Amino acid sequence: MINMENKYIIYHIPGKKIGVTKDLYNRVTVQQGYEPGEYEVLDSSDDILYISERELELQDEYGYKVDIVPYNKLSVNKKLNNMKINVTEQTTTFPCPVNKLKGQLADNLEMTWSTEFGDVILDKDLALWISNNAKTSMFNKDRCYVYNKAMSRYINNQKNKIPFPDEDVEFSMFDLIRFWAKDKGIYKKGDPKTQTLKLIEEAGEVCRAVLKNDIDEIQDGIGDMVVVLTNLSVLCGLDIEDCIESAYDVISKRKGKMINGTFVKDN
Repeated sequence: MINMENKYIIYHIPGKKIGVTKDLYNRVTVQQGYEPGEYEVLDSSDDILYISERELELQDEYGYKVDIVPYNKLSVNKKLNNMKINVTEQTTTFPCPVNKLKGQLADNLEMTWSTEFGDVILDKDLALWISNNAKTSMFNKDRCYVYNKAMSRYINNQKNKIPFPDEDVEFSMFDLIRFWAKDKGIYKKGDPKTQTLKLIEEAGEVCRAVLKNDIDEIQDGIGDMVVVLTNLSVLCGLDIEDCIESAYDVISKRKGKMINGTFVKDN
């Protein structure tokens, strides 16, 4: 049996990921919920440079997304991280309440860590998104967390955004809305709560216009709601196109009938 004490271990969760840890049980079983037999050890070494390069090679060999930041360059391994976060398959948890998180993040800019969905590099924009989307832990009011999947979507949205429209490229209306919102600072200074209140306000305008049968105001109000929904999606780490597609996938399979002017789905 190989002695893996004080060694860096490359583990493989089939169909999920390849990662590195020095504490196999805590990282894979306690934090991610996989029991022995549900994962395998691919390699181990006390040489962090070797293990960092080998992890990337194996990720590529097994067809997984290759990490952007090698293991040896993660700040948690260079002891630059003063904030002891806890990363599980679903969430990243921070050791402070929501009202103190913004300051903690500001003190730890450039900190990096890995989640099920890839590497995370903390910059000012991501710190703001985390602050706006963090939820208080149900187990400890002095801790808060964000969902890794939503955070990954936000990061990918930021990477894929084009700063300004190019005349030679055809953009969708949603793209143009996002360009406008980014230029106006909505994604840097706004948050989901304010956009939700804005959505309710616009919905009220549409209701008022419908009661008055004012077609111009109805059109204007519906358009405003689409703009707000587009921006709310971005601030929640989503794309409105994905939200619409997901909703249509559900409603397209529904069966029911019209009752008093409303479609009522069958139970």
